[in-house]
Amino acid sequence: MRPAAALTVLSCLLLSGCGGTDTDSAATTTAPGGGATLEELWRAPGDDVAVIPGTQNHEPGNDRVSFLVVDAEGRVVTLPTARLWVSKALDEPPYLETEAKLERIGVPGGAEADATHIYVATVRLPRAGKYWLLAEPEGGSTKVQALGNVIVSKQDAPPDIGDRAIASQTPTLASTGGDIAALTTRTPPDESLLRYSVADSLAAKVPFVVTFATPKFCSSRTCGPVVDVVEEVAHHFEGDDVRFIHVEVYEDNDPANGFNRWMQEWKLPTEPWTFLVDGKGTIVDRFEGTVSVTELEDAVRAKLVE
Repeated sequence: MRPAAALTVLSCLLLSGCGGTDTDSAATTTAPGGGATLEELWRAPGDDVAVIPGTQNHEPGNDRVSFLVVDAEGRVVTLPTARLWVSKALDEPPYLETEAKLERIGVPGGAEADATHIYVATVRLPRAGKYWLLAEPEGGSTKVQALGNVIVSKQDAPPDIGDRAIASQTPTLASTGGDIAALTTRTPPDESLLRYSVADSLAAKVPFVVTFATPKFCSSRTCGPVVDVVEEVAHHFEGDDVRFIHVEVYEDNDPANGFNRWMQEWKLPTEPWTFLVDGKGTIVDRFEGTVSVTELEDAVRAKLVE
């Protein structure tokens, strides 16, 4: 996500980006954290650090959370799972304890991100306000506790699950006369994702995945090579009636010009964003920030393929 600011432990604005409707299946139901306050859990022996958020937009509900944990030596932690506690205040016990799973960023042989993996979980944020989160990767030789907070708005700007997709006449190979440089900053070009527009796909009543992303200018630790992921997933659904679309985010592909009109039409304050839209034109899932091949493939199979 852009920009990637340095976070202090008590001011980092974490995660839990909206974009999923999964329930907290891994959440415990009794005494999360053993009755200790969130600060007491954080003050337990080990490295006390801040999370690096993968998302910035938050609404009440069951939200997808992605984040990095970096230890005191500056190394990204890549243990398979992390315990995640959520509390309404540092001096209160957590009301939720769940598990975050490590997901790969990008695809083998594709573009490289600053980090190769990211933690992902679904957390319940019942109402607008400020929440505190504590992540503790499991199984390492050195205990690491990463703290952050998240501000939940009553309604964020981007289209949500259940909303109608915006009928943007996004550019295609046909509409630009085959001008690849105007359509994508990816090397090599992702031509298979440049064939269809959002508006035409809605008119055709065809389910589709659209990602708003800029491969060349995605520079934060957590945005990841999302276009590579979308292209890889598209290959898995060749023969299915699902379209995959990539839309660049900057006017004339120049960050100095600000976001283009398609980002503005979709009211996207950050990038990347990936949306799943069904044949009725309804958004059925969304992912802010990086998304793994597994996450996206599972969502497409469950929500777009009959």
